Amino acid sequence: MSSWRSLLLRIGDKCPEYGTSSDFKEHIETCFGVLRRELEHSTNDILPFLLQCAEQLPHKIPLYGTVVGLLNLENEDFVRKILENTQTNFQDALDSENCDRIRILMRFLTAMMCSKVLQPASLVVVFETLLSSAATTVDEEKGNPSWQARGDFYVTCILSCLPWGGLEFVEQVPEEIERVMVGIEAYLSIRRHNSDTGLSFFEEYDDESGKDASEKDFLEDLWDRIQVLSSNGWKVDSVPRPHLPFEAQLVAGKSHEFGPINAPDQPEPLSQLAGVLYGKQKHHAELKYCQRIHRLNIFPASKTEDMEPIDRFIMEEYLLDVLLFLNGCRKECASCMVGLPVPFRYEYLMAETIFSQLLLLPQPPFKPIYYTLVIMDLCKALPGAFPAVVAGAVRALFEKIADLDMECRTRLILWFSHHLSNFQFIWPWEEWAYVLDLPKWAPQRVFVQEVLEREVRLSYWDKVKQSIENAPALEELLPPKGGPNFKYSLEEGKERTEQHALSAELIIKVKGRQTAREIISWVEESVFPHHGLEAALTVVVQTLIDIGSKSFTHLITVLERYGQVIARICHDQDKQIMLIAEVSSYWKNNAQMTAITIDRMMGYRLISNLAILRWVFSPANTEQFHISDHPWEVLRNAISKTYNRISDLRKEILTLKKSVVSAEDAAAKAKAELDAAESKLTLVDGEPVLGENPAKMKPIKSNAEKTKEEEISVRDSLEAKEALLARALDENEALFLSLYKNFSNVLMERLPDASKAQTLGALKSIQADEMIVDLDESSEMEVDNENGRPKKSQSNGEKASNVYKVGDKEQWCLSTLGYVKAFSRQYASEIWPHIEKLDAEVFSENAHPLFVKAVYSGLRRPVIETSSS
Repeated sequence: MSSWRSLLLRIGDKCPEYGTSSDFKEHIETCFGVLRRELEHSTNDILPFLLQCAEQLPHKIPLYGTVVGLLNLENEDFVRKILENTQTNFQDALDSENCDRIRILMRFLTAMMCSKVLQPASLVVVFETLLSSAATTVDEEKGNPSWQARGDFYVTCILSCLPWGGLEFVEQVPEEIERVMVGIEAYLSIRRHNSDTGLSFFEEYDDESGKDASEKDFLEDLWDRIQVLSSNGWKVDSVPRPHLPFEAQLVAGKSHEFGPINAPDQPEPLSQLAGVLYGKQKHHAELKYCQRIHRLNIFPASKTEDMEPIDRFIMEEYLLDVLLFLNGCRKECASCMVGLPVPFRYEYLMAETIFSQLLLLPQPPFKPIYYTLVIMDLCKALPGAFPAVVAGAVRALFEKIADLDMECRTRLILWFSHHLSNFQFIWPWEEWAYVLDLPKWAPQRVFVQEVLEREVRLSYWDKVKQSIENAPALEELLPPKGGPNFKYSLEEGKERTEQHALSAELIIKVKGRQTAREIISWVEESVFPHHGLEAALTVVVQTLIDIGSKSFTHLITVLERYGQVIARICHDQDKQIMLIAEVSSYWKNNAQMTAITIDRMMGYRLISNLAILRWVFSPANTEQFHISDHPWEVLRNAISKTYNRISDLRKEILTLKKSVVSAEDAAAKAKAELDAAESKLTLVDGEPVLGENPAKMKPIKSNAEKTKEEEISVRDSLEAKEALLARALDENEALFLSLYKNFSNVLMERLPDASKAQTLGALKSIQADEMIVDLDESSEMEVDNENGRPKKSQSNGEKASNVYKVGDKEQWCLSTLGYVKAFSRQYASEIWPHIEKLDAEVFSENAHPLFVKAVYSGLRRPVIETSSS
């Protein structure tokens, strides 16, 4: 990397490029000096690289803004090109709805305004353009309030620029910036409060309407923070102001104007501000303009009380930007996160911000593994501070685990088990040994049980048992140690049956490499007639799975080679459910292999998603809904695989549509070339003849025919894929109809009458109210029949307490409703197209209000709709 590139990239860092100095002024002078010399012969390289640095290292934007300001004194044309490129990029970002780029470029423009490169009035025009668009969007007569997410985003971008340039605005264009502030206040008065329904990290058990009215959403909270900042004279500790030492020089430079920008066209107005169309458009808008609703507050305020309200916002911006732009290089990401340009410590805020992304709903910006790696690297980068902070976060979340959203709970389990596997499984388990005194459905007990089960998957049983030696009683929560449960094993003392002989015969055939067709013939001629279908199914499935049980590769080989045998026997849903039951029986001691085998069988289309769904909702599995993740894991895999098939088909169709256009162009070009050749007059033996020389015509004709054939071939491929997609979408509709019907049915069987439990809080308190009476009447010590150990009369889930006040049935309802919301939220984009049919067949008046409320919450379906649809 050339020196000017490394200087731009590393400006502000403690690095060899800048010697031992960490002074921003020296860094800027050094970088500016080198760039000034290089501009003569590297202008075309420096300009895009400088803009790229500003966009992808946004925590250094004030430094880049100052460098541009100094370059403006030497080369106005170069700086004018920077502004022109920035304007083009900004307009492109607005048109393509690239939210992160819009936000970062607005901050860069603010930094250049501070360095006298950009006229403040020009930036105010940008603000007013976006503010006008936002106000029109939420206007019920002229706009489309379902797209409020876009208006909120624009206003958030404007407000988030002010910590970087508020003081300069007030000093240089006080009236104009005051006009913007008044406009924002007017916007806030006409927009709808943004409810966090469906996206909150924690379940709200009280009446949500009261909560929403009292709590501020993210934009309202940011407005309050900006108001406090304004009253404090725009002083911000967390924003460096490197331009100030150069101010006397910078004022001599020319302040440029910023070209006009155009906000995207307004969406079509709606005829009514409710109903399905409103909900669909609102969902679409929120996908494009993701909202930051609320922060995740894990630690007490005392841990971050040294920060001003605006500093917390700015620190979050820094951390989120680093996570976003350095996601491909985790070491660099961790290094940047620990070296941000602020004068205070921020380990607790850093942990909260990372966990807020890991647990973000409906889904994190990146795969959870990324955050796992970043946390690991931060623990290594700050060994004296960060591991203790992470441990504190885990303890705090564990205390609130009963209230944590079910999707967040699953992510936390997966992250924590993976995290411990990278730190020798060390954890003070004795702190949580008390969970054994809680009933088996208590969320804290289930959390410990699931973490230990996932650890065993990542290691081996004896290693995990060794890791809990300080709390040996927790061995009770470890998964079974045993291996496969093969019905036809040849263990000594085990009774031999005819089916044992059939299994042994099948093993010999497989070892003899008989084909699937030969084995199908054997089953149909020798097994079916004498032993029946059920015995044949059991023998074939158990035996083939046992042959494939040695490893994942063995399983794949068996399914590829003999999947046709299983498909012939299990040709309908009922048989497929029997197949899944046999897989579950064989791997009853290994939940991971059960899930993997079922998933692979679905991949080879031996099992349908509807068969998996019916199996998951069988009585034996529904009883496990609140005490184990096993049935949910199988269901998640099935829905995810269905969704991925549709996603893949959509991508392939998009690619094929582009190929069709290319093929059409090539065919048209070849046809035109052929027509031109055929219409050309040539001399043959001195006589004029219509058509090109035959020797030249042959390749031209051949090319025209070939391109036409390619066009037809691509069109046929497109039609085939579109047919597959149409079929997949029909299957998807059937899947979600069946899913919600099953959810509705099992919940109706267990939920109390709607008059007794209209909110989750009321549902949660049913058993607690009964227990108050029971505990008064019982002796101080009684035996917990579930666990066979003393149970003391203490409060819910606290360390000094062994009584969980939510009953078995109520916890089942709470957990299942949590999963209803989680599935609705995760697959909202696939559910909305079928919402009319779901409304008619499932979400009707007969459905339990708490079930419907959970679905609506997951879909973020406006509450106003419940009365109108």
